[in-house]
Amino acid sequence: MCLAIPAQVLSIEASDNTALVALGEVQKRVSLALVEDVQPGDYVLLHVGYALNKLSAEEAERTLALFAEADLLEEGAGA
Repeated sequence: MCLAIPAQVLSIEASDNTALVALGEVQKRVSLALVEDVQPGDYVLLHVGYALNKLSAEEAERTLALFAEADLLEEGAGA
């Protein structure tokens, strides 16, 4: 079983196919090698440094709320 979490894309670096993403105040550069057509503002599902797929904002917020409800995220870490 793996754990993946939604994060919002802040910016994209086309030269190496990566994106800077944010989950609350945490920012990280991740690979976009497995997804297409990602733009700043989109939400992606992350697992070990890779964006696995795009999510709608509604799905990302629902998922982040479930993580918070399960006490797996600090309050305010969602979008």
